[in-house]
Amino acid sequence: MRAYAEGLWIEPVVVVSLGDVSPEFAVPGRRKDGTITGTRLIRRFFWNLLRGTTGTIASIALTLGGGELVNAFARNGRVSGPRDALALPLVDAARSATTPWLVHSPSHTAIIDAGPHHPELRWQATKPEAPRLIPTQRRLAWSDGSEYSYYLSAEEAAHQLRSRRL
Repeated sequence: MRAYAEGLWIEPVVVVSLGDVSPEFAVPGRRKDGTITGTRLIRRFFWNLLRGTTGTIASIALTLGGGELVNAFARNGRVSGPRDALALPLVDAARSATTPWLVHSPSHTAIIDAGPHHPELRWQATKPEAPRLIPTQRRLAWSDGSEYSYYLSAEEAAHQLRSRRL
């Protein structure tokens, strides 16, 4: 992934595997799961009924089986900002990608889908419109006040620590 992105922009990059992107949304006009409010209400009702039933059963079974409290409804990461937050296109692109990677360079930020066959650029922004990366907080911040706090799997966090030591 690094070589692909460096080839696009001819500058060094930082790459982070985002894994499953399912953040909680705190954006007007979006539900907590990121879907747009006021759309597909009947479908939403039945989906919530099914999800609530199976999620509750799964949470109980996993809690009893593992001995630790498990929440099947938990989300990883958070998106916040105004109704038309600049963070939304990046997060929507990452959510739709098969294997999303966050790629950041001195002048670019992008979401690249590693995909099953070849990398595909899903979203990008160039300075000064690009968000500010705050790697220690695993957060991207935009000029409109919107933010995306992303989650790293234990494997990716360990890889990031090893990369900083080198």
